[in-house]
Parts: sequence; structure tokens; C-alpha cells
Amino acid sequence: MSAKYDLAIFKPLMNAAGTLGFAPDPRGPVDLSRFGAFVTNPISLGKRTPARGLRYQPFAGGFLLHTGYPNSGLVETINRCQERWARSPVPIIVHLLGEKVDELPAMLHLLEAIEGVIGVELGLPKEANSKIVRAFAEAAQGELPVIVRLPLEYAADLAAEAMRGGAAAISLSAPRGALPARAGNLVHGRLYGPALYAQALAVVRQIALAGFPVIGAGGVYSLEQAQVMLAAGAQAVQLDSLLWRGSW
Repeated sequence: MSAKYDLAIFKPLMNAAGTLGFAPDPRGPVDLSRFGAFVTNPISLGKRTPARGLRYQPFAGGFLLHTGYPNSGLVETINRCQERWARSPVPIIVHLLGEKVDELPAMLHLLEAIEGVIGVELGLPKEANSKIVRAFAEAAQGELPVIVRLPLEYAADLAAEAMRGGAAAISLSAPRGALPARAGNLVHGRLYGPALYAQALAVVRQIALAGFPVIGAGGVYSLEQAQVMLAAGAQAVQLDSLLWRGSW
């Protein structure tokens, strides 16, 4: 089953999930008129609480972040945000945390009638392999087009399975890593910062050359770098740590 509607994004820049909250804030520091879409923070079916312990650790060229993706759950988030989604100056892409395949159809159905929502970005379990990617992509098929978000370090290998499962496009999530913390322990999380740009650019190029629509992300710290990523074949580019840095 393919989506009833096509994914239509008329400007090639957007925020990455987790950067600007669950709904656009017209009073915020980011000029949303420069974006083709607003991507929400990750939303799970049930409520999730913040990660415990150390959640931020810098390293040369970037930082590690581990938040646990806190959110109030899909139904409560819809109730709280749908009016702001409807009034948004740019279309909304809802990022769903795919935790169980059998949860996805109901989650997608809840979003299909909401004004302003033009698509879904699907985050996958961290143990995702080709079989899991295909199963989650297929389970998420409905009226809304689905962007499957793949780990940067595996995206080129998994993109074909996501597309076979019905994905409208591929996007890239930050790679996972670990850094030393107190008492010799390690803190695990996702990596952000300019050190990721070269790898992200290479992955975008590889996926684009395979003929798959890809939304680039990773280490973009300037509009010039975003333009290079678009020239490498990205259909659009998501911004993350550039927005957090406040230099936008």
C-alpha cells in the first residue's frame, strides 16, 4: 500500500527532530519562513521520561547527547499541539518513535485527519536491521507519506529495504557513540557537531546515486554546507546543532 498523498516540500531546509520542540513557536529565534517544513520532537505512543544521569558530553568537533526522547505520548501531544500545527506557517512532519510494529497503524491513523500534518518521519529501534526496517516501513503505510529515518552509519546499506517497504524518502539520524564519564564509566548517546559533516555528505551522495530520495543531515554548520549537501543529491537538508548554537 502506498501513501494516498505525495510528500511535497517546497523549500529545501527544515529542522531535525528534537531541535525545536513539538510545535512551531512564532516567537522563537528561528525564522520559520525559511523552512519547507517543521519536524516535531520524537513522539512515542506512550509517555516517556527523560534519561537519567549525564546527558551531555562534549568532544573535539561536537558533542554527545542522550535525552531518552521525553514526551507525553501521542494522544496527549496531539491534544496539546494540533491547534498550533493547524496554524503553523509551514507544513508539519510528525516524528514518530517506532518501538513496536503493531503500534504503527493506529499511530498513523490518529494523524491522518489533522490539519497541517503532511507526513510522518519514522524513527526506528536502535537494533534495526534490514528485516526490521522493511517491517516498520510497511506497517507505517497509510494516507500520509512516511520518511524513514535511518542511522547515519548504516543508512546506505538499509535505504533499499526502507524504499521497498514503501518509504517516500530516507532521512538520516545522528550516529551513536560513547564517551568516558565519571568513575571510568561510559555515557552513550547520539553524536552531533561539525565533525560529522564529511561522513554525512558521503552517505547522502551514496544514497542519491542509488536513486533514492534522501533528506540530508549531520554536521551542517552553515548554509553553504547545506547547499553542498543539496548539490550532492539531497532533496532537502535537516538542521540540528546549527539551530542549537543560535547562529541561524
